[in-house]
Amino acid sequence: MEKKVLTIGTRGSDLALWQAKFIKKEIEKNHKDVKVELKLIKTKGDKIVDVALSKIGDKSLFTKELENELLEGTIDIAVHSLKDLETKIPKGLVLAAVTKRHAVDDVLIAREKKATLDSLKIGATVATGSLRRQAQLLHYRPDIKVVDLRGNVPTRIEKFLNSKWDAIILARAGVERLKLKKHISSILPQEVFLPAVGQGALGIEISSENTFAAKIIKVLNDENTFAAVRAEREFLKTLQGGCQVPIGAHAEATPKGLFLEGMVASLDGTITFRKKARGSKTDPEKLGKELAKELLKAGARKVLKEIYNTPK
Repeated sequence: MEKKVLTIGTRGSDLALWQAKFIKKEIEKNHKDVKVELKLIKTKGDKIVDVALSKIGDKSLFTKELENELLEGTIDIAVHSLKDLETKIPKGLVLAAVTKRHAVDDVLIAREKKATLDSLKIGATVATGSLRRQAQLLHYRPDIKVVDLRGNVPTRIEKFLNSKWDAIILARAGVERLKLKKHISSILPQEVFLPAVGQGALGIEISSENTFAAKIIKVLNDENTFAAVRAEREFLKTLQGGCQVPIGAHAEATPKGLFLEGMVASLDGTITFRKKARGSKTDPEKLGKELAKELLKAGARKVLKEIYNTPK
């Protein structure tokens, strides 16, 4: 019997390829009659590597080209680091599955083997490409000098090793997936560093008309993770924030319901709004929306307005 072919669109970075190959393996394990092929696609974010993400101003830096190919039917599914995927998905496309989440934490990679945020010297230089990380870092350690860092995970680590910086901050999921765990000095506590929306989760996007792909990937969906990221994404959407705004959120589905914590900060970390809420797994969007509105009411609206009006 001839196997059906399913094509995954993926970026060419080490982490994107790991993600695509992981999904390929899972699909082929669950569907013996399906052959999975990978198609490499370069995105705008891959082409512009020497400018801070927050200054490019394009909200779909790592996804637009993949989504165009989905709409054209040249690929069946696109695999995303969910934190890169816009909260507003183009008409005709759907986020159809989210795999079981990896650890959501951020990690510190420093000169000293077991360094922590507290043990870094006064005035230490720390590199990150994320305004969310920058704001939380400066809130906790205002003495630290933050510099911009771009590139995929191995490139960022290599840049650090060849620099005079004291440390860099990366997502734990990417470092561990690429078997680079040996570089981690410490895991940053969530009380200090709330992760990005969707961090640690893989999202599978398809055309809403592609019933073949929908049927194939159904088995990969983790309901608890999907409920959690739906709450987080609605939180971000209500705040009208992109992935390059100092907004963090983490939701967790438990037998007692869905718990969501959200944060909005000023760029320099001096002002931070942070709250928790509990809701229902059956309506995650309601929880995300309500918590966002609470933060806006508490004063986050003014902070966000200032950030959006800051020249890039």
